[in-house]
Amino acid sequence: MTDTYKTISQPVTDIIYKDKSSKFIGYLYPITTEEEVKKHLEAIKKEHFSARHWCYAYQLGKEHFTYRANDDGEPSGTAGLPIYRQIQSFELTNVLLIVVRYFGGIKLGVSGLITAYKTTAQLTLQEAEIEERTIDLTYKIVFDYKDMNKVMKIIKDRNLTIVSQTMEMNCTLLIEVRKAEASYVEQLFEQLYEVTIEKLED
Repeated sequence: MTDTYKTISQPVTDIIYKDKSSKFIGYLYPITTEEEVKKHLEAIKKEHFSARHWCYAYQLGKEHFTYRANDDGEPSGTAGLPIYRQIQSFELTNVLLIVVRYFGGIKLGVSGLITAYKTTAQLTLQEAEIEERTIDLTYKIVFDYKDMNKVMKIIKDRNLTIVSQTMEMNCTLLIEVRKAEASYVEQLFEQLYEVTIEKLED
């Protein structure tokens, strides 16, 4: 099982593809929640209020994926699915791809629509800056102030990321650990007397 995933760092906008006087415009956004999907869709619908269709697909998650493909009134399977298949072929997650269609008066037929949405999605994805990121697990570490140096030494030695910290008599740290190293790091902390480590669920 890999401990990395691919996503994008920046949005890609206004990628245009034309077929038989229909115009297709691709938009690609990095996302982490379904709320962001709604927000981007609303903005695109506002910007292209006179368009005929706003079809889209998205995939969320780092190991367990949720996805949705939406034809938005186009014949079933001709828009959302071809867009989603392109997201899959680029092996991306945490992305939303919207294709706006302005109808030009000439029908494209089912195969023509599939090709147009697939091609627009592909052209849009080709413009993306793709990043490979590590899958990190979050742990909560609780310890007495007197054990601070021991805890910080492990964090420094293993180059771990501190997400948040509360330093009082009883200290709490949230740290991120690369998945591949997680069990080893757990053992290091478990060997420290009076230090508790707990994995937080996503």
